[in-house]
Amino acid sequence: MARANLDKQPDEVAAMFDSVAQRYDRTNDVLSMGQDRQWRKATLAALGAQPGETVLDLAAGTGTSSEPLADAGVLVVPCDLSEGMLGVGKRRRPDLPFVAGDALHLPFADESFDAVTISFGLRNVPDVPAALAEMLRVTKPGGRLVVCEFSTPTFAPFRAVYTGYLTQALPRVARAVARDSDAYVYLAESIRDWPDQRELGLTIKRAGWSGVAFRNLSGGIVALHRGTRPA
Repeated sequence: MARANLDKQPDEVAAMFDSVAQRYDRTNDVLSMGQDRQWRKATLAALGAQPGETVLDLAAGTGTSSEPLADAGVLVVPCDLSEGMLGVGKRRRPDLPFVAGDALHLPFADESFDAVTISFGLRNVPDVPAALAEMLRVTKPGGRLVVCEFSTPTFAPFRAVYTGYLTQALPRVARAVARDSDAYVYLAESIRDWPDQRELGLTIKRAGWSGVAFRNLSGGIVALHRGTRPA
């Protein structure tokens, strides 16, 4: 399969993730050196979902980000473009209501959720402002948004080292642990092409979210952005 390019056509992105679905979680753990677990915990804390609340987990993949929400009594709906990823998740957690859906055309009614979260998926959407507007549409007034996404390290010397890891080391490690290493070359390129913390925050605000703020994780390798739908 050809590597998805940075034009991010939905069918290519879906096919790319279908191809890595079986080993996706294990490979992520290796490539992030285990930090992905801490990033997920920080995202859950920022979301602050309570038992009985409804949460849309976009780009949920195999459901690793949805499982702790469901186990805590949250009514979570895992949604992803890749049916391959959803299939892996459904086999592991048949109790979760996995839904195939495009972030640009969410298959949910207006004001359906108390909160929406998306981790490491907004970067793969071809029209980010439109996706953020769709998330706003399905969120109840006063509801919350949490975006966890790769970002720009704040310390310049570390930023240079990190860029080297993305361009050189990550593809080599991916070739050793993943069948479709092209997907992880795309990963590195899409991270480099992604806006920094401040620019993404402005994009979220322009989409209609209020109280937008961000917090860096792992020195800015990842950033958590939060927003609220105006009441």
